[in-house]
Amino acid sequence: MRERTYKLAQDRAPLLDALTEYRRGRVVPFDVPGHKQGRGTPELTEFLGKSCLSVDVNSMKPLDNLSHPTSVIKEAEALAADAFGADDAFLIIGGTTAAVQAMIMSVCKRGDSIIIPRNVHKSAINALILCGIIPVYVDPGIHPELGISLGMSADHVEAAIAAHPEAKAVFVNNPTYYGICADLRRITEAAHRAGMAALIDEAHGTHFYFGGDMPLTAMEAGADMAAVSMHKTGGSLTQSSLLIMKRGRVRPDYVRTVINLTQTTSASYLLMSSLDIARKALATEGRETFARVVSLAEYARGEINRIGGYYAFSREIIDGKYIYDFDTTKLSVNTLKIGLAGVEVYDLLRDDYGIQIEFGDMGNMLAIISVGDNHYAIERLVASLSEIKRLHGREGLGLLDHEYIPPVVRMTPQEAFYAPSSPLPIRETVGKISAEFVMCYPPGIPILAPGEEVTREALDYILYAKEKGSLVMGPQDMELNYLYTVK
Repeated sequence: MRERTYKLAQDRAPLLDALTEYRRGRVVPFDVPGHKQGRGTPELTEFLGKSCLSVDVNSMKPLDNLSHPTSVIKEAEALAADAFGADDAFLIIGGTTAAVQAMIMSVCKRGDSIIIPRNVHKSAINALILCGIIPVYVDPGIHPELGISLGMSADHVEAAIAAHPEAKAVFVNNPTYYGICADLRRITEAAHRAGMAALIDEAHGTHFYFGGDMPLTAMEAGADMAAVSMHKTGGSLTQSSLLIMKRGRVRPDYVRTVINLTQTTSASYLLMSSLDIARKALATEGRETFARVVSLAEYARGEINRIGGYYAFSREIIDGKYIYDFDTTKLSVNTLKIGLAGVEVYDLLRDDYGIQIEFGDMGNMLAIISVGDNHYAIERLVASLSEIKRLHGREGLGLLDHEYIPPVVRMTPQEAFYAPSSPLPIRETVGKISAEFVMCYPPGIPILAPGEEVTREALDYILYAKEKGSLVMGPQDMELNYLYTVK
């Protein structure tokens, strides 16, 4: 179990202190926002609370400025860097999407190549569209029983590096939505030997930095930058995130400049203070907190597997190649042997039992177990899954058993996105080049991305996902009857 020693006093929360002092000072606001500490929108104040609205404020001297921090925000970022073992940290209030895009745009420019897994979140491909970066896709492995996409193997990354020495960076998802972890250290070292930056989308790995016996973190592996979604498993407010980095290949002042290209100049103090408060809790209580989280997840996994039919998988699937490690806090459950797609179980849990899980796909469902969960909630989930099997379980049905479709890339994402295009009935698009994204959300991993050929396999998957009730999004046609393809 890793032990952490901090250089700074992690029991401090400078943004919390500054906002508390602001509230205590009873400042009369003649600046934005226009609700003026909630007085102008009484219904909103009643809904969110006066305490919340009183600190939904604009940048000012005592509260610093996120675009150019010099005082309390600068201190909050220094504390975050120390807590995560990084040289620098940036508070991000545009979600981890903004952090992922800032990472990529900090090391790649128009015409540069980046080695990247195809099962990335759409935010990464969006960065390629915005900047004209050329992807070198590495297909992840596919688990033969579960059908899920896995991590990039280090062997395949090293082969991609050898084949594309001109690439500027290697981009890694770690962990995946399902909890699959790659061999980060080997991949990072391979990237660095080739003079490339190592960028890690660590959106689902906040807890790795604070729990015991957790998979290796990006900073421990020596990566240059990582996007950390604090709101997912760290306890901060939705849309708040961190971008953390090691100095050397990337300059922090340039990263700040890149972040400021797209990040709002009206930064939310609610989001920023939630990052500060959550970081304090993680640094001071994280080990105990995540020991409890792991215990809850392992208990749930055992109980679900005892139901029969379901398979709540864990570290036994580690193969040392595509699955180098596994995040045991992820309660990922295969549902195919009860005759239901994961998305069908998702819908039943929500509609019939009042339980909202993270997502369901064609063969699996995912329940996020984190800092706010308790034993009662776990028991309710387990009991509901048992009832669903009893009432709705079926046998012998032919269900789609995998969720990753290898892409056939015909154009770069930017070329296709901006190319002349026209809508076609979606069933007539096989062989055409998509000008749009098509994805199930969550998780937001594209089935098709701009520049990829619409294969029969991809089309069948899209239609199957729609039939099963997945939220299929991306195209301009919200009904998904038409898809824009390159002329």
